[in-house]
Amino acid sequence: MSNSFDLSGRVAVVTGASAGIGQGIALALAAAGADIVGVARRPMTETADRVSALGRRFLSVTADLATTAPIPSIVRDALAFGGRIDILVNNSGIIRRADSVDFSETDWDDVINVNLKSAFFLTQAVARPMLADGKGGKVINIASMLSFQGGIRVPSYTASKSGLAGLTRLLACEWAGKGINVNGIAPGYFATDNTQQLRDDPDRSAAILDRIPAGRWGRPEDCGGAAVFLASAAADYVHGVILPVDGGWLAR
Repeated sequence: MSNSFDLSGRVAVVTGASAGIGQGIALALAAAGADIVGVARRPMTETADRVSALGRRFLSVTADLATTAPIPSIVRDALAFGGRIDILVNNSGIIRRADSVDFSETDWDDVINVNLKSAFFLTQAVARPMLADGKGGKVINIASMLSFQGGIRVPSYTASKSGLAGLTRLLACEWAGKGINVNGIAPGYFATDNTQQLRDDPDRSAAILDRIPAGRWGRPEDCGGAAVFLASAAADYVHGVILPVDGGWLAR
């Protein structure tokens, strides 16, 4: 019987692949057989070495998605590397924290530009050749618990991740009939750079852990299985889903 989770021969672009959830997803896709194009502002030496150790190829593309300017070169480099792009994981994201009454326009724009604007226009750029050759592809947007909930002191992050969930559903509606699956993963509270402030606050950290039925912060590799599923033929009839990977947070 064929393995519907096998990604051999596929090329995946993963943004924010230098560490954290992006690195965890890149490694999971590579373990399933995909070659990886990592996109990040920071060096991706560790990710590259670990992908290579799995027997897969890795292309490092240094780019700052604070603007849309790098998008054409990201797509061009990925196509030159792999011939086509089969999978896109929009993982790059930043967060800014302040009371809403004090929140600055700069912090609003910076977060929206990375988390929502660049994610949309990179998806658009990747989808064009997918649509043109008729072979389809998979898009996975990394959403958040705040795609479902309000949160506190992160207005632009909540807006961006709620918007990304909405775009996931919109693009699924437009492209499902054209062979492109657009879905999302909503990580719960993960031990990453974005949650460092929360984990450093003993009271806030304890309150968060108390609500997670699994009793621990998520680890980057915890999103890997969901990503492999959504990137694979096993999910060919899955469109517009935001899949929580949250240790049971939403069930509480």
